[in-house]
Amino acid sequence: MKAIWNNATLAESDETVIVEGNHYFPRDTINTEFFQPSETHTVCGWKGTTSYYDIVVNGETNPDAAWYYPEVKPEAKEIEDYVAFWKGVEVTE
Repeated sequence: MKAIWNNATLAESDETVIVEGNHYFPRDTINTEFFQPSETHTVCGWKGTTSYYDIVVNGETNPDAAWYYPEVKPEAKEIEDYVAFWKGVEVTE
């Protein structure tokens, strides 16, 4: 699977985990040069507190376009150290 935005490959892995229709990529498969920490945080009742990344490619920013759980709840251990995408990021095979 690949995550692409603005013609840049943000992540690529054969070992994504699908939760609630979203592909979660192992953290070590993301291209960190495109990721900047965001101040945004939300809470998921069964996964935990969500943190976000802004995606920056070629001078354009896609705010909060990637998310992860710094400390997952026990029910979500399968996505610990994984990152997922939305907001126009294309996830394809």
